[in-house]
This record gives sequence, structure tokens and C-alpha cells, in this order.
Amino acid sequence: MPKRTYAMRYVAGQPVEQIFPGSAKQLGQGLPPGAPLPTSEFLRVMVWNIFKQQRAEWLSVLKGFGRDAQLMLLQEAQTTPELVRFATSHYQAADQVPAFALPQHPSGVMTLAATHPVYCCPLREREPLLRLSKSALITVYPIHDGRLLMVVNIHAVNFSFGVDVYSKQLEPIGEQIAMHRGPVILAGDFNAWSRQRVNALQRFAQSAGLAEVEFQADNRSRAFGRPLDFVFYRGLTLADASVLVTRASDHNPLLVEFQP
Repeated sequence: MPKRTYAMRYVAGQPVEQIFPGSAKQLGQGLPPGAPLPTSEFLRVMVWNIFKQQRAEWLSVLKGFGRDAQLMLLQEAQTTPELVRFATSHYQAADQVPAFALPQHPSGVMTLAATHPVYCCPLREREPLLRLSKSALITVYPIHDGRLLMVVNIHAVNFSFGVDVYSKQLEPIGEQIAMHRGPVILAGDFNAWSRQRVNALQRFAQSAGLAEVEFQADNRSRAFGRPLDFVFYRGLTLADASVLVTRASDHNPLLVEFQP
């Protein structure tokens, strides 16, 4: 029997909480009220595969490059005491989907937010060859204009023949986006290293009504000449997009600013 997927929520001064998937029906029926993401002029989002914090300077990059980000979407985030301490001291809530357990600390996608989500749906998909899991996390946050922002943080399956499993991982995300009437941000490490994967991802984004963020100085990490990390959006106005070149991970972080 497969293990039930869940997220772990980290909040300062509170016990770690296990969160099970919300029902997509909730998206169509209305969600509970909550405090909006604090925004002055811009909504700032940082997206970064943090490589399980295996390299030096990862924490200084989070503190510096992501200092003013209201949302931080991390992939391969390992829940070490240092990362949990950063998350709970700089953000209201941090939700992580344990994709697989390392000897000490689980690793998976983690979304840090300057307010608490009103909806949470963790997802996992097993790698067909390595039999390890990749994770995704859907969270929803109120924003200042009264709308609800859906945020999807994904680490896509990497090793597979063809794109069947790759597309299968995107299907439940597409179903939830279709149920949501507000703005959406979909971002993460999509492992789009082949033309087949790029085509599948572009078809998915088009069907979901999402636009792709383009980077003028495109220093995104690449495999076989193709970028791996993407940001897609709808219902927001793109203000700025940049990539930080760093040796603190095997991926370069993305920083995107929106005008809600």
C-alpha cells in the first residue's frame, strides 16, 4: 500500500504539524479567510533548487538574495536545523513535502511564505527508474486586493523514458489550477532537459492559461543546453526577473517580481 502523501508545516514557537492534501473541491466552494501576503508595491518570489544544502554559502544566498521575498520556493530542501531556523525566523509558515527520507532529514520541495496558507495540497510522483519520489506543493494565500493566489512549487521527475510519467506528474496540478479562479504562480525545477519534456511543459502551460517568465540575462542552470528552472504565471503583472549566478548550489536562483 503506497504511503499517504503529506506536508510538514514549520511555524515559529509551534510544534511541527502534519498536513494532508486538501480537496480540489474546496477551491471551487470557497476557502477560509486569512491574512494577506504583505506587499508594498511588488510581490517578490525566489525560486531555487538548493541542492540539499550541500555547498557552502547557501544560507547567505537565502538571507541576501531572498531578503525581501514574500514567497520562497525551494526544491531539494533538506530540513536541517539551520534551514528550519531560517524558515521560521524569516517567514510566517514553511511547508515541506518530504519526497524521500535521507539518513537524518527529509528532502523535498519547501514553500516559505510571509503569511499562512489557507489551502495546502502536497503531491508526490515516483521516479520510474530510481524509484525515488519527486514532490510538488500547491498552496493558496490571500493577497491585498481580496483575491487568492495559488502557488505551485514543483520538482519534476528526472529519469524516465519518454514523457508519460513527466506529464502524469503535471496532471493533478492542472486539475487544481483549473478549479482555481484567482492568480497563479507555477515555478520550480522542471528537469526539462529534452525537447519532448519542453514540448510537454509548454503544452501544459498553454492549456492552463499560464505565461512564461523570460529572463533577459538568462543564466539559468542547464542540461543538454536547455534550462531546467521555470516560472509561469497568470493574473499578475510581471515587473522584473533576474537570475543570480552562484556556486552555492548546482542551480542558480531565480528572482521574480510581480505587481499584483
